[in-house]
Amino acid sequence: MNAAEVASQGYQAVLGLEKYVRANVDHTVLELVKLRASMINGCAFCVDMHSREALDAGESSRRLFAVATWREAPFFDERERAALALTDAVTKLGEHGVPDEVWDAAAKVWSEKELADLVLAIATINVWNRIGVTMRLEPPAHA
Repeated sequence: MNAAEVASQGYQAVLGLEKYVRANVDHTVLELVKLRASMINGCAFCVDMHSREALDAGESSRRLFAVATWREAPFFDERERAALALTDAVTKLGEHGVPDEVWDAAAKVWSEKELADLVLAIATINVWNRIGVTMRLEPPAHA
């Protein structure tokens, strides 16, 4: 199924969110967040797409591979770590929501507007992941 064709208005609404976060979230952080959430959600299509986009934008393969183990990897600064921790918490949103320590760490290094945009970015990639996984999107055989 192609959601863009079958439910074009809904697809366009999600695309509107995507355009907003691309314009308002630091590109490097945005790609790390998209890759991390896609890994957690098991969206092969999105992992492939966002890792290729990040590489094309100049991100190192070493940092991209380390997103899977970001807590142990020394390659991320404080803002990136806060964004990745928030991505984990929002993506795995449980009964008690985002832990205070995760939110407080993010609020310490991101302005209120940046933090709101970051939450929108995390929510948006989670929507894309759910579309991709549910509709069984596969990465292209050759990119």
